[in-house]
Amino acid sequence: MKEALEPRPGPTITPTAQVSIVVIAFNDAAHVSDAVRSALAQGAPGQTVTEVIAVNDASTDGTGAALDALARAEPRLRVIHRAENSGGCGTPRNDGLRAAGGRFVMFLDSDDVLPPGSAEALLTAALRHGTPVTAGACVRRELPARRDVPWQPALYREAAVHGSPETSPQLVRDTLCVNKLYDRAFLAEHGIVFPEGRYTYEDFVFTAKVLAAAPRVATIPDSVYVWHVRRSAARQSISLDRKDVANWQARIDAHRTSVRIFKDAGLKALAHAADTKFLDHDLRMYVRELHTRGADYRTEWWHLTRDYLTGFDEADLHAARAPARWLARVVLASPDPRDLDRLTQLAARPGRLLPPYAEADGHPVWSADLPGVELDALGTKPMHRLPVAIDAEPVIGTRSVLRVRVHEMYGRLAAAEPTGIDIELRRRTDDRRGPVHTAALTAIPAGPGSGACWTAEVVLDLAALTDRGESRSADPEPWDLMAEVSCADGSSFRASLRAVGPGLRRRVLPSRRHAVLLAQPYATTGGALALRVASGLRSVWRIAARRLRR
Repeated sequence: MKEALEPRPGPTITPTAQVSIVVIAFNDAAHVSDAVRSALAQGAPGQTVTEVIAVNDASTDGTGAALDALARAEPRLRVIHRAENSGGCGTPRNDGLRAAGGRFVMFLDSDDVLPPGSAEALLTAALRHGTPVTAGACVRRELPARRDVPWQPALYREAAVHGSPETSPQLVRDTLCVNKLYDRAFLAEHGIVFPEGRYTYEDFVFTAKVLAAAPRVATIPDSVYVWHVRRSAARQSISLDRKDVANWQARIDAHRTSVRIFKDAGLKALAHAADTKFLDHDLRMYVRELHTRGADYRTEWWHLTRDYLTGFDEADLHAARAPARWLARVVLASPDPRDLDRLTQLAARPGRLLPPYAEADGHPVWSADLPGVELDALGTKPMHRLPVAIDAEPVIGTRSVLRVRVHEMYGRLAAAEPTGIDIELRRRTDDRRGPVHTAALTAIPAGPGSGACWTAEVVLDLAALTDRGESRSADPEPWDLMAEVSCADGSSFRASLRAVGPGLRRRVLPSRRHAVLLAQPYATTGGALALRVASGLRSVWRIAARRLRR
């Protein structure tokens, strides 16, 4: 339950140096200095941040030397050098927590940064509302593209004070520990620390302990943490290193422990919310990547998941969003992996439900041989929430087109009667809107072996993606494609495009303005169609040089 945001009676609130920031690092000499500097830059010297404690987890590169060099010039920086590597993030965070002297503590990873004013914004809210836990907005910044994706944005759209987590179970969805300010006395009173040693997803358990202690929690819309996502890094972060099924097992273990913490505290609503979050977020994310894994991984993952999901209540499944609960029910219904292409497409955001569209007793079901997996809510979902499948086959040449096919779905589209389609392009690096291409849809009745659909051929103006009067990078720029379908009944819906056909390859095209235009249609991890586009001879030479180096 949210409380009114009225300051409590008391003296005028002025943030003073009360915050200790704990930075943990292991073999991250390239980034740790930026992280520490962002912590030291929080407010004017002597205000807000009383100290920054950097814990070097027995690094073998130049991390320790970089921290010592910073400490010689900055008296607020203290460096702790561990003699042995802990194997995880929990132990060095606990070391920093024990050494902290501020009234409040924050945590920062060595490859991330704090935006200016983060600590001050959190501290101001904590003092105003007297909350032992104060949280702010976090963004995932995809590098090197610098594309920012908000983390759990629904929680941070506006400032709020939550009387207790049990009355605001949506707080369970934010499992991060780094976008929050904690009162150290509160943590000490409840004995809250991180799991020690090599414990993956230690923040899941720490957050569960925090929420189980039933604190008042303030949330603010200010951006307080930038989570850097470097997918091309030589050494992946623990959360991104998902290529081994052991990572999924660790995530299950952390989630199981979190739910047990809530249940032991008698907080059934939080345990239920955690299970629902596991289905909506964790399960869906890993299913989305299944097609990139080998056969052994898929089999082991399937058996682990099926085993774990058998312990979920029907209420947990029903509370999850429709795509997630459908995914879970398919896994529960089949002893071995099946329909992986359909599952990964449905797990995408937004999801796409591919044919065949089977029915049992007049109800939509997953397939004829799994009639027990009902696709409930398909008949009642509003049009804009339907997981409509739109296939898009790119044909790139002197005249570039998209051949699109909008699949019917249990009569829902036929009733609305699709008439036109707009293809919108947005540059991924900054979400800039590009050109919109429009075409009329033609209805194709159901035939032998195929269902009814609507088709169109959309002409693409690829040159318009580079003719914007801006300084152009020599590297290809990624563009996402979205479709908006308009219907005769006045309704409309948006959907991503499923990449199909043989045209997913790089093409070099003549260009009047830039001599050459490079275009590469490709499928994202979730199977959506995207484009990389570059122009000019400099781009050609750079790509050729990279190939030669490889």
